[in-house]
Amino acid sequence: MSARKRAVEDNSMRLFLLPLKDAVVFPRMIVPLLVGRPSSLAAVEKSLASSQPLFLCTQRDPAEENPKEDGLYSIGVAATILQSLRMPDGTMKVVVEGLGRGRVTQFLLGEGEEAASEVKVQELENESGAQDDMVALMRTVVGQFEEYVQLSQRVAPEILMSIQGMDDPELVADSICAYLPVGVEERQELVGLLHLGERLERMTEFLMRENELIGMEQNVRDRVREQMDRGQREHFLHEQLKAIHQELGNREDGDEFSEMRALIAKAKMPKEVKEKAEREFARYERMPMMSPEGAIIRSYLEWLCDMPWSKRSRDLLDLKQAQQVLDEDHFGLEKVKERILEYLAVRKLSKSVRGPILCLVGPPGVGKTSLGESIARAMKRKFIRASLGGVRDEAEIRGHRRTYIGAMPGRILQSIKKAGVKNPLFLLDEVDKMSNDFRGDPSSALLEVLDPAQNKDFSDHYLEVPFDLSEVFFIATANSEFDIPDALHDRMEVVRLSGYTIHEKEQIATLFLVPRMMKECGLDESIVVFEASGITAIIQHYTRESGVRELERQIARVLRKVARNVVEETHDGLITLDEAAVMDRLGPPVYSGLKAVEEAQVGVAIGMAWTQVGGDILYIETSVMEGKGKLSLTGQLGDVMKESAEAAFTYIRAHAKALKVPEDFYKNKDLHVHVAEGAVPKDGPSAGIALIVSLLSALRGKRPTAALSMTGEITLLGRVLPVGGIKDKVLAAHRSGIKTIIMPRENEKDLPEIPDDVRDDLKVILVETVDDVLKVAFGRKRS
Repeated sequence: MSARKRAVEDNSMRLFLLPLKDAVVFPRMIVPLLVGRPSSLAAVEKSLASSQPLFLCTQRDPAEENPKEDGLYSIGVAATILQSLRMPDGTMKVVVEGLGRGRVTQFLLGEGEEAASEVKVQELENESGAQDDMVALMRTVVGQFEEYVQLSQRVAPEILMSIQGMDDPELVADSICAYLPVGVEERQELVGLLHLGERLERMTEFLMRENELIGMEQNVRDRVREQMDRGQREHFLHEQLKAIHQELGNREDGDEFSEMRALIAKAKMPKEVKEKAEREFARYERMPMMSPEGAIIRSYLEWLCDMPWSKRSRDLLDLKQAQQVLDEDHFGLEKVKERILEYLAVRKLSKSVRGPILCLVGPPGVGKTSLGESIARAMKRKFIRASLGGVRDEAEIRGHRRTYIGAMPGRILQSIKKAGVKNPLFLLDEVDKMSNDFRGDPSSALLEVLDPAQNKDFSDHYLEVPFDLSEVFFIATANSEFDIPDALHDRMEVVRLSGYTIHEKEQIATLFLVPRMMKECGLDESIVVFEASGITAIIQHYTRESGVRELERQIARVLRKVARNVVEETHDGLITLDEAAVMDRLGPPVYSGLKAVEEAQVGVAIGMAWTQVGGDILYIETSVMEGKGKLSLTGQLGDVMKESAEAAFTYIRAHAKALKVPEDFYKNKDLHVHVAEGAVPKDGPSAGIALIVSLLSALRGKRPTAALSMTGEITLLGRVLPVGGIKDKVLAAHRSGIKTIIMPRENEKDLPEIPDDVRDDLKVILVETVDDVLKVAFGRKRS
């Protein structure tokens, strides 16, 4: 290296610096390098121009783009450039040869990222021990390296032969270092070891460690290969054994085929299904053991064997006991309970086992889902539930065909298998919330399931054999009867569940909700007593719903606060939850009492509406202003409701004189009709008489009777026609404090459905014409 160096005063040389990433170059080692950094390119170009060596230093952190003094190892190798090639992308390929080791005594970093850096380097001379010791160490290293080449197959044999022909220990050491399978830090350690004996000993350690690891890897590979060979040998022997048994016409006891044959015999399948299973089993026997189709057939046979083809649970036919169980779990709901008892009575007298198909329709929170569990308990049947909300794939009902990977039966047969009997009570929850898309219509797939004339031979796409569903007691639930497809609706017996009255909610809370919530909160009657006044306060001031879900949440909220008081010991003795205690824990009332008990206002009438979550009342407001007879309708009204408003407007125009309003009001007055809660869509004809009362009140400037609500469709001739949802509407009006209700006379047939305590608290007036309505609405003279 001294022949190529540039001498300076301090007995060191000044060379251009080339930092290396993840690479260490040894003396006498020829290696190609790709140079891309601007400062490195500048160093290479200046080295070529001056015909001087480069100094190669390895970076401590290869991710650093512009390493400083502390980011480089101080010991490196001076190298001369043998070849250089400029690439199209601006980088340069160079081939360098290591000359000798050197230590950096001073870093002269260039100014800017593109300037070449220089270093002052002190040449390092190798140290050596006794010649015999070095030769012995050299032979040991060469022997270890030969073993490494044979084991790893990563180094060409020609390189080994070349190294074996060398007799200089230092040359052998640096040549082998280039091929050692070690990391950058360990390579740098070898570059820094100046004593040849220490370097050879360290190389021996590295090679021995690597040879041991390669030997362990080889042992692992040999074991894996032996296991694979054993598996293939066993498979071959099994195939031979299978062929021998086929020739003999028998099989050994205890193998998987005998087990499957025993399962098929034990399943008590119908004749048609058993024939199908035996055909598939014959195919399965002929399949190679490792065949993917064999696993598919085995899974299919297991499904056939696991289905409850003949297993049934015995119904409890004691009507009194069934009535007692139903009453224990639910308050009210007499229609549903009566229908269940009728079914049990028929089962007791008749041998027919066909299960009914009921559809419970009602607002959320009235107990449709829990009623299904109660019915199963009353009949001693297994209970299974499938939620159909959001289901949009027909395969969810009928299953996938076996041609698909991962195919399995649909939810119906999966649930039947899970129940383990063929006559469970099957609850199809939220049947009105199914949808369809390109994958099919699940509601159409349910037609066969819920058709008493067809479900005896229900066929799933996966099993492809008929399964008898006629003994299953199907109960569907829905919030909206109108969202159930007509064909599906026609196959079910609809039982409508209306909202609960305040009295019913009080009873449900007292008998069911409060005890259950107290148990969940870890309380008992020795700690807290929930009085009736407290329950009534929650119902009237903190809930307004048809069901009891929000009531249950509010009761739980009160009891959680009580539980905290008990744990923190902030209350002594028995805690009594009356109206004041409840309101103190729940804060200001959410609903200010009975919202409809207000002073009547000009132009305001109260209608009654039916929604999917029960009944509600509507405030219909009308304002009169100077104009040209324009009728404006707002409040997100549907087409039918808009037509009802126009019919009411036309009726008033046609009978203006008799109604004592200016006959030319439609010429110089504009009317604006608004239905409150404008964000909620509203439609239907039942607000007809309320619209007439609101319009007439505004035109006359007179207030209608207070606490009066009404429902009924009108015609241009002044007739009042019947409407639906009477029970829900009346219950909603009663919850809101209405005292008088006007309804069509033809709806008189619906009055028996209204609970007695509600009827006794209301005055119901039946009308046939608009004149009857107006006599009631404006019977009292008001200023």
